[in-house]
Amino acid sequence: MTTPASAAPIPYLPLPTGALIPQLGFGTYKVTEGVYEAVTSALALGYRHIDTAQMYGNEAEVGRAIADSGIPREELFITSKLNNDVHKPGPAREAFAATLRDLRTDYVDLFLIHWPLPGLYGGDLLMPWRVLEEFYAAGQARAIGLSNFERHHVEVILEGGSVVPHVNQFEAHPYFPNNELRTFCWRQGIVTEAWSPLARGKAAQDQRLAAIGEAHGVSAAQVALRWALQRGDIIFPKSVTPARQAENFDLFAFSLSADEMAVVDSLDEGEKGRVGSHPDTMNRIR
Repeated sequence: MTTPASAAPIPYLPLPTGALIPQLGFGTYKVTEGVYEAVTSALALGYRHIDTAQMYGNEAEVGRAIADSGIPREELFITSKLNNDVHKPGPAREAFAATLRDLRTDYVDLFLIHWPLPGLYGGDLLMPWRVLEEFYAAGQARAIGLSNFERHHVEVILEGGSVVPHVNQFEAHPYFPNNELRTFCWRQGIVTEAWSPLARGKAAQDQRLAAIGEAHGVSAAQVALRWALQRGDIIFPKSVTPARQAENFDLFAFSLSADEMAVVDSLDEGEKGRVGSHPDTMNRIR
């Protein structure tokens, strides 16, 4: 992959497949109105990693924006996720085919199971995973992985699957760094993607982060995002505002010292810091 000459040098991380994944991407969670414009703006700024999901209901508009951008497909990294109501093999295959049609592509670079849903489908976590292994074997998903899987969920996949997940995408930010799960995944060779890296806006208002940012001439949000990058997480902050998209993209002209990283580390609130649903109890179809 290449980066536009006008864009910042986005770092790339290696996946277990040997492919490279941009460490900074653009997220589309809860972006339904104006998603075409938001993705178009993000691509123009230099984002090359787009994260979407069947659940978000915006794949068609994401696909249209990508197609209209004129950017060669091989320069983009596109991720989507299996919806909660299609874990059974037949519906999963149909939904994935629709994802490829909506995104206007023959393949996705990464496809994830969105939630483990331990209270549904008889608790069979391997059922959807085996279907993802089919997509991977066919080359329709260049990498496959998990989203919101806790350690004990991942262990089921490791014990019963044929492919070790390439990625686990889960909540991680300064108030809930999820270090034990990150370490476990790292030891298995599973790359970490951190969703909600700004804790749904909380980090942007944190005066402790703002104080660090003052020394670098950046915002509190940029400090939180830079912290995640220096930890080695893949992140995809979202915004429909071009100015905020540009700010979230501007993370490479400064770095945090070891002492500054330690200050951000100290914001860890443990389980109280979680802002999303817990994977052990999240069992909603939609």
